[in-house]
Amino acid sequence: MREPPEQLDTDELLALVRRHWDTDVDALAHLPVGFGAHHWAASVNGGRRHFVTFDQLLPKRSAATLEHAYASAAELARSGLDFVLAGTPAGSRYTVPLDDGSVSVTPWMEGRSGAGRFVDKNEAVETATLLGRLHASEPPADLPVWKPLVRSDLGDELADRVAGPWHSGPFGERARAAVAAQLPAVHDWVQRYVVLTDRALPAHRSWVPTHGEPDTGNHLVTATHRYLVDWESLALAPRERDLDGLIASGADWQRAYGPHEPDARMLEMFDLEWRLSEIAEYSTWFRAPHTGTASDIVAFEGLVEELGRPPRVRGEG
Repeated sequence: MREPPEQLDTDELLALVRRHWDTDVDALAHLPVGFGAHHWAASVNGGRRHFVTFDQLLPKRSAATLEHAYASAAELARSGLDFVLAGTPAGSRYTVPLDDGSVSVTPWMEGRSGAGRFVDKNEAVETATLLGRLHASEPPADLPVWKPLVRSDLGDELADRVAGPWHSGPFGERARAAVAAQLPAVHDWVQRYVVLTDRALPAHRSWVPTHGEPDTGNHLVTATHRYLVDWESLALAPRERDLDGLIASGADWQRAYGPHEPDARMLEMFDLEWRLSEIAEYSTWFRAPHTGTASDIVAFEGLVEELGRPPRVRGEG
């Protein structure tokens, strides 16, 4: 996120990091990176040592699932997946509760991340190699299991939400109007999503460990290595959950990934899940008080994009 969370006391966060991870840490600096979680650099005598993350709890993300996801990522790293940048344990756990969220810590590494989409086709092929290894790995025992994120009544819920004005901030009425204009499409998307999830669930025995958002925004490229980061979305799921961005890149990624032919219906399902869950979250965001921060601007652009973009994949049947 572009700003630190208003309700979180940075001194309390610093004390928590010192108590559970590193007593030598003497400063935290908020980092305006990523979107969804909040991040800080934890320093000792001016030198950065840890990357601190605060994940807010959501209906789709509980304290238990966060802990299991981060612990499972650490298990995958220990099993030999050297591209998994896993968290640093705090005793027997990988997350510690704070306010309405969970805190985790990973080692600080100097590197760069991308903007999300795969622009470099070689980067897409390299990512396919990493995902092939992840999908072929043994699932950790406590790995969270994917469940459909979108309820079948989302269209009706959004219709109720937009029935009255959103005098909540500078984007409120613009966001409400954008959602209202696309309600017929939202109803169609939800109906199609429900059909596709009904087909996906019986095939759970073929599911694999998936990252969930392996686009370049969740890469850390150092001088010698490419890591996948932000493992809070790690889950056992259809492999197509991770493949949409690779297919959109146009790169010859499948030679690196392996012989598995993606199921177009599952690709469509996860495209719809992303679109609909983003619309639902941003609708909640802009019904609530907001002031027009940099994060608000990014969120509004995301809402408009998801309401208006063409589908990336269409399955049949």
